[in-house]
Amino acid sequence: MASTLNQNVSWTIDRPGTATLYRLVAYGDSIFAGYHGSTLSAAKYSAPTVEAEYLSALWNARIESVRRTKSGALAEDVFKNKIVAERAYMQASNTRVVAFEMCGNDGLQARASFKRQSGSCDDSGLMVAENACRTYVGAAMDYINAYAYSGVKLKLVANLHYPGYAADNVMSSCKDPATGRPVNMQDKFLPSLARINFAMCDLARRKGFVCVDNFAQYMGADYDSNGDGRIDAEALRYVPGESEASYVTRITRTLRSTLRDANRHFATPSSSYDYIQSDDTHPTYTGDTVNAGLFGSTSGAGAPRYYTVVYGKNPVWNQYGHERMGWAGSAFHPGTP
Repeated sequence: MASTLNQNVSWTIDRPGTATLYRLVAYGDSIFAGYHGSTLSAAKYSAPTVEAEYLSALWNARIESVRRTKSGALAEDVFKNKIVAERAYMQASNTRVVAFEMCGNDGLQARASFKRQSGSCDDSGLMVAENACRTYVGAAMDYINAYAYSGVKLKLVANLHYPGYAADNVMSSCKDPATGRPVNMQDKFLPSLARINFAMCDLARRKGFVCVDNFAQYMGADYDSNGDGRIDAEALRYVPGESEASYVTRITRTLRSTLRDANRHFATPSSSYDYIQSDDTHPTYTGDTVNAGLFGSTSGAGAPRYYTVVYGKNPVWNQYGHERMGWAGSAFHPGTP
């Protein structure tokens, strides 16, 4: 149902007492779209609009969240048919933030193909997904750098959470060509995802973007579960300048025991929240939905849900997947527009 479906939404955080309007533009697939299983509607408060609400409070301004998204799209599709074809949205003179995410569908399709294999396991599909991600994330950053409005203050890329992490802890139908035995699919897919996430964050470092580390935010608890002196979600984050080998080892070995399926994101040792919808893929959200699908895009406005934000966090910042992603992006907001 989500296969290459345009789901475009423009929603303005209409803050009372100010007429100043700035724009946040977000390009991507079903994640930024706020997909929830419908071809007709999307979550009003998907991550980009949540982030716009934080920005509105920080700048005391009205913020237009423009989501130009295509559910089900591969990275190449997002780049060519959203970022390039719809560049006008980030060229408006009131644009201050440009964000994008991609590559999730490349990974999901490669994973599905691997799971269908019998006989000898073939990793080539995973390699194709990784290479496509590197290619089009880099191309997207170069294009945004070249064509976005010169007054843009912040450019972000969001990396990938691991949907279905717990469900992948099973053996494959195919057999490893070296050992002749089935492989654990979680062990197979996690290093591939880690390489994709490293590439996204490292390209961001080199091309003037910031990296919103959704993997760390979703997969790590908000407390120190292994006694290493660091909150799990912070310990899992990409470290600017680290090598790919260091990052992959840290995620797949050193801190592997701290990874948790995002269906149960632990806020404390005794309390958790569900970050993933029942499809075991898309982030959870709170609030209404808006029309976005077969009948075109939606434009609208509404007052902020929270007029003040205490210590940079709204009351539900860590209770839903989209809220967590929007909050993570807000950590990079510049103090002035």
